[in-house]
Amino acid sequence: MRIGLLTDGGYPYAPGESGLWCDRLVHGLAQHEFDVYALRRSARQEEQRHPALPPQVRRVRSARLWAPADDGVRHGRRERRRFTGHFADLAAAVCTGGEGFAEGLYGLADLARDHGGLPAALHAEPALRALESACRAPGAHRVLQGVTVADLLAVAERLERALRPLSLDWYEDDGLASADLCHAASGGTAALPGLLAKRFCGVPLLVTEYGAQVRMQYLAAREAGLGGPVRAMLAGFHGQLAAETYRQAAVITPGNAHTRRWQEKCGADRAKLRTVHPGMEADRFAAVGESDDAGEGHTLVWVGRIEPAKDLIALLHALAAVRKEEPAARLRIFGAPVGSDEGMTYLAHCRALAAQLFPDEAADAHAVGDNPVSFEEIGGPEAPEVADAYAAGAVVVLSSVVEGFPSSLVEAMFCGRATVSTDVGAVVEVIGGTGLVVPPRNPRALADACLALLRDPERRARLGAAARARALELFTVEQNLTAFRGIYLELISHSPVQREAVDADGEPLPFAHPAESHVPGGWTGTGAQTPSWAAVAGLVGAGTTPESGKEADR
Repeated sequence: MRIGLLTDGGYPYAPGESGLWCDRLVHGLAQHEFDVYALRRSARQEEQRHPALPPQVRRVRSARLWAPADDGVRHGRRERRRFTGHFADLAAAVCTGGEGFAEGLYGLADLARDHGGLPAALHAEPALRALESACRAPGAHRVLQGVTVADLLAVAERLERALRPLSLDWYEDDGLASADLCHAASGGTAALPGLLAKRFCGVPLLVTEYGAQVRMQYLAAREAGLGGPVRAMLAGFHGQLAAETYRQAAVITPGNAHTRRWQEKCGADRAKLRTVHPGMEADRFAAVGESDDAGEGHTLVWVGRIEPAKDLIALLHALAAVRKEEPAARLRIFGAPVGSDEGMTYLAHCRALAAQLFPDEAADAHAVGDNPVSFEEIGGPEAPEVADAYAAGAVVVLSSVVEGFPSSLVEAMFCGRATVSTDVGAVVEVIGGTGLVVPPRNPRALADACLALLRDPERRARLGAAARARALELFTVEQNLTAFRGIYLELISHSPVQREAVDADGEPLPFAHPAESHVPGGWTGTGAQTPSWAAVAGLVGAGTTPESGKEADR
C-alpha cells in the first residue's frame, strides 16, 4: 500500500512530538510505502537537514508556506471573473458562517488546476473587495462591521498562505493520484492536499489530530495580537475548513477525548471518530519503572518546556506552602525555555521568584547556603537522560494552565511515579485515577495534593505501580502502530486500487492486486451487506453495483 503522508511544519524537517510520531509511524509500518508531502513553516526548517529516512519512504516533496509565493500567473478576464465568484462564495461563508465554503474552495482548486496558481489573485483588489463585501453583508459577525483596509490586507495575506496547497503540482499521476491513501498528520492546512486528492483522484483521506488544529489557530491569532476583525475572519475560515475536512475524511483519529470533543463541536460525525492515543517508547523508562528505587522521598520533580502555559509560578508558590509543613521538601525543575524571548524572560522571572521565596540559608556559619529549588537541563551530570530526571524525585508534578496531550505525565507513568496534575487538556483521561488531579491556577490545592503524597510512601507506591500498568496498556508505540495498521487495511478494503502494479523494470505485474480490491461494496464496514459469491460473480461479469455498494462508496 502506498501512503501519502501529509505534514505541516513538522516531519521530516522539524523536531517535536508531531515529527517524532510520524517517524515512528513510517519506521513501524515498513510493509507500506510512504510519500511524504510536507508544508514548511519557517526559514529555520529550510536550513535544517532532515534525518536519514527509512527505505520505505520513497520521496519527500515540500512546499514553503513561510516565504512569499513565487507566482507569475496572471489570469485572463474569464478566469478573473471565475475566481471572483468562487472567492466571494468562500468569503461569504467565512464571514457569516453560512453555506458555500466547499463550493468556493473546490471552485478555486479547479481554477488553479486548469489555469495556474492563485497567489497573485488572492492578493489582488477583487479579492479584497470580495472580503469587504462579505464583512458588510447581512448575517456577518458584528465585529466585522468595523473592518479596515489594514485588516483586509492582513487576512488576505494569511488566506493566501493557508490556500497555497491549491496551487501546488502534487495532484498529478506521479503525485497524490498514485497514493492508495492520504494520511494527514494534523488537520487544517495539512489536510487540504488530502481534500484535493480525494476530489481530483478519489483517494480516501485519514485525518489524525493529537490537538485540535482549529483550537490552536484560535490561540495563535490571539497570541499574535491580531485585531478583532482579523481574528473573526480567520476563525471563520479555519472553522469552515475543519468542518469540510471532517466531512470528507473516511476516518478521523483524535489522540484524546479533549481533541475529540473539539472535533465533534466542529461537525465531525461520531461514526468516523476513533481515539488512538499517541504511542511513546516505554523501553527508555523501563530501568526506572522496574527499579525498587522510589526516588528521594522529599523531592518533587517537574519536567517540560519552560513557558508561561506551564505556570511554574503557581508551582513555586505551592512549594512555599508545602515547606511550611514539610521543611525538607525540595523541587527540581528539569527543562529549557522555548526558543523565544518570551521563554527566556519567563525563565528569568521564575528564577527571581524562587530566589525571593526561598532565600539561601546555611545550616551554620561555616556552611554554604542552599536553595530548595533547582533549575536543571536534561543531559547534565545529574540527569544525562530524561528517565534520570523522573528518577530524581518521589512525586512528579504538572502545573499547566493549558495542555494538549501531557507527554511528560505519560513518561512519569512509565517510570512508575505518583503524579499530581492540574485538570487541563487530556490530563484526566491519561491519568485515569492513578494520580491526584487539582484545579489549575490553585497553588493551595496543588500544595495539599503534594503534601498528601509526600507523607504517604505506601500510597505513592500503589499509585506509581497502577500508573505504569496503565501506560503500558494504552500509550506504547506498539498499540499506536497496531491501531493504524488496522485502519489502513480497513480503508483500502473500501477503495479501488489507484495505480497499476509494475515491477522494477516498469513491466505490469499480473495478479498483483487481490480480486477483492475490484469487488464493489463494503466488506468490513459495520452494517454493510456482504454479497454472496454467486452474486459477486454475476456483478463482476455484468459490471453493475448493488445499492449497498453505492452507500459504502459514498
